[in-house]
Amino acid sequence: METIDVAGRPRTFTLVTPDGGDYDRLLIVFHGSTQNAGIFRRFTGNAFDRLDRTAVAYLDGHRGNWNDARKLSSTPARLAGVDDVAFTEAIVKRFGDGRETVAAGYSNGGGMVIRLLHERPDLLAGGAIIAAQQPAPDNFLLSGTPALPVVPKPVLLIHGTKDRIVPYAGGRMAAWARLAFKSGGALLSAPETAAYFARRNGITTPPTSTDLPHRGGRTTVSRTGYAQDGHPPVTLFTVHGGGHTIPGPKPSPALMGRTATDLHAATAIAEFFGLTTS
Repeated sequence: METIDVAGRPRTFTLVTPDGGDYDRLLIVFHGSTQNAGIFRRFTGNAFDRLDRTAVAYLDGHRGNWNDARKLSSTPARLAGVDDVAFTEAIVKRFGDGRETVAAGYSNGGGMVIRLLHERPDLLAGGAIIAAQQPAPDNFLLSGTPALPVVPKPVLLIHGTKDRIVPYAGGRMAAWARLAFKSGGALLSAPETAAYFARRNGITTPPTSTDLPHRGGRTTVSRTGYAQDGHPPVTLFTVHGGGHTIPGPKPSPALMGRTATDLHAATAIAEFFGLTTS
């Protein structure tokens, strides 16, 4: 674990670099609510550590949370006014150093990626959003914020249809989830979120959908892709029967729902953004 000072507040993170220490790209990872960098790495079986020539910076949220894009969030980070955008900028400046930088986030961390794509797109080459959705207009922290230019970026989304915490169909989280995770307000559905980012990217052609090969387990995965020449792509992986989980080789705790094994999130991110896994 390392520490960096951000506006007088010490912030911690874990940096994983390839053997030899040389890298060409930086991936910034934002964990989910009540997690930290170490928990997230164990949660995913360290799958994100193995990206070729890519340094991975696992950031630690304030008391396990992020000051994300939802206006009606009441996480400790929001109540304390923690500047997670400045934290991200500090990491990019120290370790990105002109390299291509991609952000990936899970749940509350996915909401942080959504905020960055709107507020500081200059910091990122693109974003991966897992089990999180674009807030509805009246719940979007940055609604009406002047001088926020729309900067098209490639966006990858992954969401389970049986997510009991952030429902795939959008709307409000269940009352118990709002209380447990200190978040409120309505969200767009996962397909609406994909369409929203496609519009931001200027894509006007209809999406195409395909099913991924099914290799076993109780979930299946379909891919909906928005692509048009001259515009950054948007892809949504829908995990049919999947819960509030990160697809990959390590199953999440049963209470989070089913974890897909037909899709590995780290591999999907690597392929979408042109990284490779070792």
